Amino acid sequence: MLRLVTASGLGALVLLSAFTARRATPEPVLPSTPYHYAVPLPAHLDTPPARIADNTPPDNPVTDAGATLGRVLFYDTRLSRNGTTSCGSCHLQEHGFADTTRFSVGFDGERTARNAMSLAFARFYQSGRFFWDERAASLEEQVLMPIADPVEMGLTVEEAVARVEAAPFYGPLFADAFGTPEVTPERMAKALAQFVRSIVATNTRYDRARAQRPGRTGQPLPGLTDEENRGLQLFFGAARCSECHSGDLMITDRPLSNGLDARPADRGAGFGRFKVGSLRNVALTAPYMHDGRFLSLEEVVEHYDSGIQPHGALFPSLRQGNGQPIRLNLSEKDRAALVAFLRTLTDETLAADPRWSDPFPPR
Repeated sequence: MLRLVTASGLGALVLLSAFTARRATPEPVLPSTPYHYAVPLPAHLDTPPARIADNTPPDNPVTDAGATLGRVLFYDTRLSRNGTTSCGSCHLQEHGFADTTRFSVGFDGERTARNAMSLAFARFYQSGRFFWDERAASLEEQVLMPIADPVEMGLTVEEAVARVEAAPFYGPLFADAFGTPEVTPERMAKALAQFVRSIVATNTRYDRARAQRPGRTGQPLPGLTDEENRGLQLFFGAARCSECHSGDLMITDRPLSNGLDARPADRGAGFGRFKVGSLRNVALTAPYMHDGRFLSLEEVVEHYDSGIQPHGALFPSLRQGNGQPIRLNLSEKDRAALVAFLRTLTDETLAADPRWSDPFPPR
């Protein structure tokens, strides 16, 4: 016979759910000495423009203990409704902390509405706003939103806190990071944000070459091939890439329209504008754009060469004098050179660096 569930019965169901998720996920395996997360940047990235772009708030600098806690939270599937999904499920280390599908799969099999942005170099975006539409005012605000999203992870923040409190290994991690074992949404957010901001990997061929030739960007670099240097000069010159992806960080400071559609169905941050991410590690993060429409760097270059659509909010550098979209008319060799240069921005160690790897044994 059907019976109404009492308040106490409902509470028991919630506790059972937390217990089931807890049993389904093993404890993390962590080094006896925490990894070092606050790594100094090379000189060509430790510049006034980079320091201005750094969105780290004064009350939440990256610490070894805080980023360690954030790493565990990032990969913990307890933070999804059915214990199957973590932040790391849609932000894959081996793919520059982006996803390989156009739209990520949430805890219950539903698809997200946009492509998962890469988290590498998220620390560098002056306004500190996050998501393609910039709806989160800071990284600290953003990191808890996927947990509470009904498609992505499906928990309330209160339920997430309860699950973390119920896992015995978290107490010492919170105490190391914040002085006491108390679990709060604010502390969870700070730890996750520290971990994400720590993902700044600079072991690239481009960085090694820049270390040999500091100074103004856009000059041919030792250690790059003729084709790669041709792509570098196009990037910082005639192809206009650096007008939206500027400096050695290859970033901008506001959402822009890059002419994907003349009448965009997704308004993004308003008028079809979207956040512009860093191009570092871009060869790892396909598919591209907010909707993952381009599967390769070759397709991206083709768009900027000949596919930009007229749009009222189109970024000025992508317009001709008559207001119509630019047409670069690059040769096949120049398009290939741009792609070759973009591949020099890949950190060869990012995909396997243990600091950012999943600390949980295989499920």
